[in-house]
Amino acid sequence: MSEAVTRTVTAPPGLLASLDPLLREWLPRQRWFAGKGRQVTGFTLVAATELLPGTGKLGLYHLLVRAHQPLVPAHGAPDHPGDCYQLLIGVREALPPRLAPALIGHLSTGPLAGRTVYDALHDPRPAELLLEALRTQARIGGLRFERDRRQDIRSGLVPRVVTAEQSNSSIVYGDTFILKLLRRIVPGVNPDLELPLALAREGCPRVPSPTAWMVADVDPAADPVISAGPADLAGQPYVLGVLQPFVQGASDGWELALRELAKGEDFGAEARALGRATAEVHTALARALPTVTLGHVQLELMVGGMIERLEAAVQAVPALRPYTGGLRSAFTALGDLAAEGRTWTAQRVHGDLHLGQCLRSPAGEWWLIDFEGEPARPLAERRMPQPAVRDVAGMLRSFDYAARSADPPQPDWAETCRSAYCSGYAEASGRDPRTDPVLLRAYETDKAIYEVVYEARHRPDWLPVPLAAIDRLASSGHLT
Repeated sequence: MSEAVTRTVTAPPGLLASLDPLLREWLPRQRWFAGKGRQVTGFTLVAATELLPGTGKLGLYHLLVRAHQPLVPAHGAPDHPGDCYQLLIGVREALPPRLAPALIGHLSTGPLAGRTVYDALHDPRPAELLLEALRTQARIGGLRFERDRRQDIRSGLVPRVVTAEQSNSSIVYGDTFILKLLRRIVPGVNPDLELPLALAREGCPRVPSPTAWMVADVDPAADPVISAGPADLAGQPYVLGVLQPFVQGASDGWELALRELAKGEDFGAEARALGRATAEVHTALARALPTVTLGHVQLELMVGGMIERLEAAVQAVPALRPYTGGLRSAFTALGDLAAEGRTWTAQRVHGDLHLGQCLRSPAGEWWLIDFEGEPARPLAERRMPQPAVRDVAGMLRSFDYAARSADPPQPDWAETCRSAYCSGYAEASGRDPRTDPVLLRAYETDKAIYEVVYEARHRPDWLPVPLAAIDRLASSGHLT
């Protein structure tokens, strides 16, 4: 039996206090940290589990910590217990050169004073321990490792961390499995596990079926946000990660599109196939999970949310101000249709669909991955039924991003892909998204506004890309 199964003790007292100054510097630098632009002023320890004792040659601790930050990035603003993050902290006397990029810092106080701490996901031994825990369905303190017993998990698979920039972290095991570890953790049913499980039950071939997953059972009193929040969150497990088959030799949709664009190759056939794959996933989700009808009241709330996001974005990014009236019209036009009695069907959707969330196998088949939705939005919102066109709008924006990443930009390439994608979607679903232009424009506008805020905060050099779409969407009552 592995060490992961037999060790169940919690982390030593004082560990978080000794890590605090190091984490304040290290955490905001991580790609997956959601609170950029606001100082971290402290942490609350939500849960801690010792996977390997820190006094040995290699120590390993699993921590869930809430980062305290001001709600607004202003000097003197009150602290607030914000997002909860999953950390796997490795402990060594000194780091070998290969682990230097994973360094968090050197502890000078506390129970592990004099030792070095680092992001353990970059270290093969901790990564192997996680896979073994999933394979054996271990229970380690409040951590539960569960699996689909119909799928075999071999031991001894060599791990490697995925170094591409992501909003979470991933480990590939021997080109057989990929473990996605969520970094920003919320209690409740996570769609990144819920939806692939539902699609697997439907036999949908376009999404890898979950092989295993890890969750944490947390004392609600230990989490200040949960203990003070809605009663239905208390006692909910925290989904931490999902293990799925690794599509060996697959091409990332974003990278594939950029390669074809750089070569001047047509991407229309791939876009059409991707549209068909998207429609197959939507059809399976509509079979697997309940659908609802959105009438005037529901659409009024939805349109109100879109307008609120627009107003907040204008305050955050002044470059949006000249377009405010035109962008608002995209939403009010939808509200006008609802007031006239128009209804729409809503269902569970991917929620954050773009080329980077798609894989093409060597055989030419498309797969959809990463069903977490937009991590910045509340879990309850991400799990709400939505018109399927929301995913379509996200993909159309992605084609536009790819085309405008080229030098010079290739808007005709994007238009060809957008048209082919919608045609492929119609072939598989019987419904062409372009036949509902008001709804599609509203969702594409909402997505472009989100992109403007994101780029302004994280990648200012990319801001002209969504602003070009803003200019088009604000001045047109049509998609094209």
